[in-house]
Amino acid sequence: MDSTAIGIIAVIVGLAIGFIIAKFLEKGKASKIVLNAKKEATRIIKDANVEGENIKKDKIFQAKEKFLELKAEHEKVIIGKDKKIAEAEKRTRDKESQISSELAKNKKLSDQLEEQLKEVEYKSEFFDKKQSELDRLHKNQVQQLEVISGLSADEAKSQLLESLKETAKSDAMSYMQATLEEAKLTAQQEAKKIIINTIQRIGTEEAVENCVSVFNLESDDVKGRIIGREGRNIRALEAATGVEIVVDDTPEAIILSCFDSVRREVARLSLHKLVTDGRIHPARIEEIVKKTEKQIEQEIVEIGKRTVIDLGIHGLHPELIRAVGRMKYRSSYGQNLLQHSREVAKLCGVMAAELGLNTKMAKRAGLLHDIGKVPNSEAEMETPHAILGMQWAEKYGEKPEVCNAIGAHHDEIEMKNLIAPIVQVCDAISGARPGARRQVLDSYIQRLKDLEDIAFGFGGVQKAYAIQAGRELRVIVESEKVTDDKAAELSFEISQKIQTDMTYPGQVKVTVIRETRAVNVAK
Repeated sequence: MDSTAIGIIAVIVGLAIGFIIAKFLEKGKASKIVLNAKKEATRIIKDANVEGENIKKDKIFQAKEKFLELKAEHEKVIIGKDKKIAEAEKRTRDKESQISSELAKNKKLSDQLEEQLKEVEYKSEFFDKKQSELDRLHKNQVQQLEVISGLSADEAKSQLLESLKETAKSDAMSYMQATLEEAKLTAQQEAKKIIINTIQRIGTEEAVENCVSVFNLESDDVKGRIIGREGRNIRALEAATGVEIVVDDTPEAIILSCFDSVRREVARLSLHKLVTDGRIHPARIEEIVKKTEKQIEQEIVEIGKRTVIDLGIHGLHPELIRAVGRMKYRSSYGQNLLQHSREVAKLCGVMAAELGLNTKMAKRAGLLHDIGKVPNSEAEMETPHAILGMQWAEKYGEKPEVCNAIGAHHDEIEMKNLIAPIVQVCDAISGARPGARRQVLDSYIQRLKDLEDIAFGFGGVQKAYAIQAGRELRVIVESEKVTDDKAAELSFEISQKIQTDMTYPGQVKVTVIRETRAVNVAK
């Protein structure tokens, strides 16, 4: 064997020995890994058992809490049902008690009815006996009359009918003749009443224009805000302006009622500002009304200035300019006072020019002739407007010719210059032209007040309203004090009182309203 073979054998033997050694080392390492894996598995199992026990305890605790919650809800439902059952039992007992009481009342009424029926039956039998006895006596009397008169009942009846026919015919003819004569006498008077009543109906439109303004709204929702809680806003507005505010079923509109057109305009502008701003409460209302009053005063002055500038009048005292501006908010016999005064001033200027007189002075007197119709106080209202206007003109430095023309345009003082008759004539022309004046406003207002005062003079009257331009008086009475029969009697008494105490065109219808209300509260 050569050395090469021996080397190869040695290498093979070395490799085999190395392989065997590697196998032994690998087997030891695997045993160690298996041992570590078993230890890790044991630890994981132990941790899993502990975690499982914790989860089990948590679930048991949650289950107990849920059980207690459900138990509490169940008890609450049971208590609610018990309470409802108790209330139902109480209502049932109350109804049973009420039914028992009603049954007792019905039994008592039934007993009373039976007694009354027995009494009625007894009276009916007694009446039948009396009727039969009366028929027997009547028959005997008829027989006796036939024997005495020698006539049968039918013959006597026919003679009586003939006599009654002649008498009735004569009476009918006399009544017809008297009726015709009365109709002839009263036909003219009735025709006048119809015409006057028709004319009076025409006055309604002018009265409404002078006493009422309509405030338009975007929607009816604003009405509730204007009224306010328990009506505090509308009461504050009425107290601040002195204007009656009527909120009714008129769609998207509120009615402002007042005889003073300045106050009515203040209320209208204040309402417009409040609705536009959106803040509506008593303090805000008073603030807005005060600002509006200042604005109206400024507007009055501006109107007066524009008027005198348009007419070419210069050097007028500021107080007289203010009085001219206030005339815009007054009416005279249904005619706007400022328009009337402007018209008189222009007519005076034209007429003075034709006569070769001072046109500026004539215009001045024509513009100022009715300033006394816008007094500043109650005391001044007692003075005739011509005299009051003359006193103002003298006070504020107007010339004697102008003062005399103002005071004399109703012949209350003597005319001392040619301007005075011109003013008087132009005032008559402006008022007398067709369509200028339709209704005497002052007398109209006074008549409405008198109608309402007469109604308030009777007992039991709660409210009274003169409507339809004074052609109807609507009276609301207290139902506790005035019965239905008394209401009819009251209507007649008020109409008689109006007829004897007042002078008025046409007729006045008196309507008495008695309202009964039954109010209960459901609890």
